[in-house]
Amino acid sequence: MSRIGYARVSTVDQDLETQIAKLKAEACGIIRSEKVSGASRDGRAELATIIDFLRPGDELVVTRLDRLGRDTRDVLNLIHECEQKGAFVTVLDPHVSTRGEMGHIVLTVLGMVAQMERRFIKERQRDGIEQAKAEGTYKGGKQRLDRSKVMALRDEGKTPTQIAKLVGCSRMQIYRILNAHRMAG
Repeated sequence: MSRIGYARVSTVDQDLETQIAKLKAEACGIIRSEKVSGASRDGRAELATIIDFLRPGDELVVTRLDRLGRDTRDVLNLIHECEQKGAFVTVLDPHVSTRGEMGHIVLTVLGMVAQMERRFIKERQRDGIEQAKAEGTYKGGKQRLDRSKVMALRDEGKTPTQIAKLVGCSRMQIYRILNAHRMAG
């Protein structure tokens, strides 16, 4: 029986250390982490690896439910997959586990709340952008990557995978930048 911790943040400039420290304090023998959106399970290779290797009696531990995902159905499917393997899911804040029947109910409600919160955030963001556009102050989101550096690395013959590792982002972001540059040029 292993306690396997999973930590996730949405963007490369966010820090995983607080989550990892909490998982270590909970005696997780294995901790996997990644910097990728929780909106869906796409691109979450570390989570997929954990699910693949779960054995009966193992426990997947996360600091908060939204680290597993932001969509109620995804979270419930993930919990179901763990249970199919005879494993448990434990959330530290608030402390809830699938070891008991009440835990399932609480996790379902928390998943619905997380999804609703995500929708509210997106709605407020849209409203704010519309207001800023109407006032003529909207300048778009801030660029997180230096596009000229990406292009320079490409010109040096680096592959998209190498560039992604060097600048600390996903390969998909590199492809988007390269495609946008190709379309503009």
